[in-house]
Amino acid sequence: MIAPVESPPRATGALALDTYELTKRFGSFTALDHVTMRVEPGSVHALLGENGAGKSTLVKCVAGFQVAEEGSILIDGREQDVANPVVARHLGIGMVYQHFTLAPGMTVAENLLLAGGKTPAVIDWKAQRAELKQFLATTPFTLDLDARPAELAAGEKQKLELLKQLYLKPRLLILDEPTAVLTPQEADEVLGHVREFARSGLCTVLIITHKFREVMGYADAVTVLRRGRAVQHARVADTDPQRLAQAMMGQTGDAVQPPPEGETAAQHHPAGASPERAALPVDPGAAPALEIQHLSAQGDRGTLAVQQLSLAVRRGEILGVAGVSGNGQRELVEALVGQRPRAGGEVRVMGRPYDATRTENRELKVRSLPEEPLRNACVGPLSVAENMALRDFDQPPLAAGGVLRFGQWRRRARAWIAEYGIKTQGEGAPINSLSGGNVQRAVLARELAGEINVLIAANPVFGLDFAAVAEIHGRIVQVRDAGGAVLLVSEDLDELLELSDRIVVMSEGRIVHETPAATADRHELGAYMGGGHH
Repeated sequence: MIAPVESPPRATGALALDTYELTKRFGSFTALDHVTMRVEPGSVHALLGENGAGKSTLVKCVAGFQVAEEGSILIDGREQDVANPVVARHLGIGMVYQHFTLAPGMTVAENLLLAGGKTPAVIDWKAQRAELKQFLATTPFTLDLDARPAELAAGEKQKLELLKQLYLKPRLLILDEPTAVLTPQEADEVLGHVREFARSGLCTVLIITHKFREVMGYADAVTVLRRGRAVQHARVADTDPQRLAQAMMGQTGDAVQPPPEGETAAQHHPAGASPERAALPVDPGAAPALEIQHLSAQGDRGTLAVQQLSLAVRRGEILGVAGVSGNGQRELVEALVGQRPRAGGEVRVMGRPYDATRTENRELKVRSLPEEPLRNACVGPLSVAENMALRDFDQPPLAAGGVLRFGQWRRRARAWIAEYGIKTQGEGAPINSLSGGNVQRAVLARELAGEINVLIAANPVFGLDFAAVAEIHGRIVQVRDAGGAVLLVSEDLDELLELSDRIVVMSEGRIVHETPAATADRHELGAYMGGGHH
């Protein structure tokens, strides 16, 4: 299609992007901390980093959805004020989101035209369809122009999102985890096309991904973000998944240093060699406290996020589950605690089938510390005392003869607030008025009360300060030392090496590696986490 000549003519072809000292804060939280990054024109540049590392914030600033407080964005070497997405679009910046933005009631053809934003009042459908067919012929995707998004599989929706952007001929295409919903084959097809598109000189590509395989296979350069800072820039040819995993996870202290000669990782982590390890002989013949067999669960977009996963945790053992975020860990935990339906397989606790009902939780003594406790384990507007009673409000001594005894709830809450050092205006304050660490302490008090057979903990100290981290870690170890089985899912390798007895690695919904924690090798774990050993 020949576009009418604009004056002044808009530049075409791949652009060069620089961010200089880009800083973005949300209240007291610094999401981006003086990030300087160079993206060469016509290259595929990958952004790697754990959840919360600042990747999405960075690309949203470039695409005009957020405005940085400090620093600048340069396009082709000239500073630009990208105040909003319209400005970004005019500069030739297009973005494909993690979440679908399709108009569900419209056909593929209508969605593509709508993306252009300059839809005439009367559409000459015959001409437009011919043009769209011609456009599709330049891409490796075949989509039915008359299909509606509701009829498309997740992978096809993702292709349509990509096509919407390609149709606009962007000079910089930003992709936010574009392959999360695709099969490996589809991912290769999409990324292969994006790479060709960049190599043709038409476009520069900036891609957020969690998968090392995609970085190594399709990117020219990579920037690793950690806690809002750019901690590594490298040409892909000069790096490998182990080094990238290490930069993402960080060491204790940011410098990457191997343990001194002759020391194991466990000695390097004092808890890894603590004497109380030996206090509880684990009987390998005993039935596991938690047994998962061939468990499958769907992700949010219809593909399987957990695939035929099997593992067992014995009494008096902490089993750590390592993995780069987005490999099915969240779905695994949700399927275990009853927040997500299971698509297959079975779970047993103390030898009995377990479906995560409230009665089973009580009888089998199963507790959980989920990620984002305020969202997953609390009712925000209810008081601290009420949230602490969620597990047993209808059981004695909190209830008698069908009558709830609120005085008992409050008395116990006050005792727990004192024991756990929870900072709150009182047991009657709404729990959503507490800081993150104090919400987590309140949930801990409730979940760790009494006898425990199985504790399922997911990123239990995410975003907390050092004091809270040490205390929560101590309490998790106490559960194990009292004979409980702990399943600890964490994206922090240091945490797993410090607390676990055994570590398994989860990649793309499956367990791909298992090792005793005492002899675990950080680099080897990183390689499995990056999917390098399938």
